[in-house]
Amino acid sequence: MAITSSTGDAGPLARYLAAATLARGADAGAPVGLALLATGSPAGPAAGGLLAAALTAPHLLGPWVARRLDAARDGRWVLAAAFAGYGLALAAGALLLGRAPLALAAAAVVLAGTCGPLLTGGMSSRLAATAGEGREGWDALSYGLGGTGGPALVALATAVTTPLTAVLALSVATGLAAVLTRTLPFVERAAGERVPPPAREALRLLITDGRLRRVNLITMLTAFALGGLAVIAAVLGSAALMAAFGLGLLAGSLLLTAVPLRGEPERLTAYGAAAQAIALGLAALAPTYALTLAGFALAGMANASFITATFAARGQYAPPGARAQVFVSMAGLKVAAGSVGAAVAGALVAGAGPRLLLAAAAAVTLGVVLYALADRRLERCQSSPKPSAPGSRSSASWIARSSRSTTGTRTSAAPTPLVRSPQRSSADA
Repeated sequence: MAITSSTGDAGPLARYLAAATLARGADAGAPVGLALLATGSPAGPAAGGLLAAALTAPHLLGPWVARRLDAARDGRWVLAAAFAGYGLALAAGALLLGRAPLALAAAAVVLAGTCGPLLTGGMSSRLAATAGEGREGWDALSYGLGGTGGPALVALATAVTTPLTAVLALSVATGLAAVLTRTLPFVERAAGERVPPPAREALRLLITDGRLRRVNLITMLTAFALGGLAVIAAVLGSAALMAAFGLGLLAGSLLLTAVPLRGEPERLTAYGAAAQAIALGLAALAPTYALTLAGFALAGMANASFITATFAARGQYAPPGARAQVFVSMAGLKVAAGSVGAAVAGALVAGAGPRLLLAAAAAVTLGVVLYALADRRLERCQSSPKPSAPGSRSSASWIARSSRSTTGTRTSAAPTPLVRSPQRSSADA
């Protein structure tokens, strides 16, 4: 893809950051707003849980939704329509709650949730084309700002007015994001770029490409482990723990905008997850509340580098024609894993206790990192045959093959990635 305007100035990045923060703030604040709105309505708190699930469950449809973004000549229209649709459907669901059958309100929220994957992974897939490569730290910052600001806006608006006003404010935020998205640089599909693959092919990439498979597995199980943090913090008796995690995420994201990560994305993803595991382990073993608070803050900082590395991995390893589908598929699976983690933590915390669950979360995260590193090493060993003992027939055969490879015949000694993404400049997507 080629960008018709220069990405050298800060204007496109600033507009991207504003649009992404507004959209992700709405996505983070909406479940809180709907829960508060339902609690104060005749439908009751149970309806709040139903609406929150209706908003997050459609993220699993992400691969099919994202294919339209990959296939679009001008993806800005697809994103803007998704943002506007999310806001309108969310507002409709809020207005219908308590005034019409619950099924109608839930249907409107499901429609909003169907647009949700484009607010997260879909938007992220356009960052490199909008502002150039190596800006993943800014995207992580938009998640940090949105994830903190969205629920904070809901809490403030609810305290001053009503939960309905809070949800409607989130709808307005997505409308503003839609307008800003239309001002981003136009990215035109290259003339020879093939039609995006079917969604099932994009999902298959998450299994057949070793790099994407490992990054996706680490992402999912880390999300599963972190999904229960809010439950654990509530049982420990302090919302300040999650506030410390959020502030750590913001601080880490700001640091990464100034000092970007350097290195191979897959390895950086593993390191980021391992750092989170260590921080959670420290929080689980902390003898004082202050040290527990510090452990949550460190976990948030590590999460910033982890998120940034996963974005870089998706962008570098995904084929150009399936970039949005890979981004959104991994984001949807991450959301689903986080939801399962929250449910499991809620079911076990009373019996196991919050400290044991923190230790379990650390163990799960560290375990998947060790597995991914072992799988990576095994894959490399399998693709690189080793010579036998000196003087043996197989050793002589291997030496002969190596000799022939130096004269122009390539052997299978060099590992070949399952999917190779071409290097992209700031003018490519």
